[in-house]
Amino acid sequence: MTAPPLIVFDLDGTLVDSAPDLIGALNFVLGREGLAPVPVKSARKLVGAGARALIERGLELEGRTMSPDRISQLTGDFISYYADHIADETRPFDGVEATLDELSARGFKFAVCTNKLEWLSKRLLDRLSLASRFEAICGADTFGVQKPDPIILKQTIAQAGGTVSASIMIGDSGPDVGVARRAGVPVIGVDFGYTPVSIAELEPDAMISHMRDLPHAVDRVLASRPIA
Repeated sequence: MTAPPLIVFDLDGTLVDSAPDLIGALNFVLGREGLAPVPVKSARKLVGAGARALIERGLELEGRTMSPDRISQLTGDFISYYADHIADETRPFDGVEATLDELSARGFKFAVCTNKLEWLSKRLLDRLSLASRFEAICGADTFGVQKPDPIILKQTIAQAGGTVSASIMIGDSGPDVGVARRAGVPVIGVDFGYTPVSIAELEPDAMISHMRDLPHAVDRVLASRPIA
């Protein structure tokens, strides 16, 4: 039996605008260290590589460095605070739900592959009433590797009941394009996410500026590189 076509989404900066709550948690731990808060608007590009990297980048903005052990402690504090405030302001990007409806009606299945911890990802999507839409929700701790290691994408696809040859990756940053390339999966980039490098510079197979444009982009990718 042929596996249904699978669309694998990144989470933060692709499906959901989670920057306000992530930066809120960052500012919580920075404030406990006597450091000034970082504005959400200027800190959006810091998001996307996991909690520890976000804290390290936040400290860099403040001109501070800390020992690995201290950063680990701050990361634990960050996760604890963030878990309690995970959907205070986070919302799906405009058009996400309608687009999932349209693609689902066409026979596509969905999965999430993120560098966020799995339990936090599931909690967030559950709070936003989106979790049931995905065949698999996999994070940085699910398989012990993070994007762009191709293992995380390949195993997410397998867990969702798909195949690499019948999958497309959707993401907003370098790790998303990198994991797709290494796994041999076509990738569509969104230009409204969180990335220090323009998604256009990363040369995904297609790009969109609004989630409503995804079905057409999927058609273009399939036309140029049919999935099996």
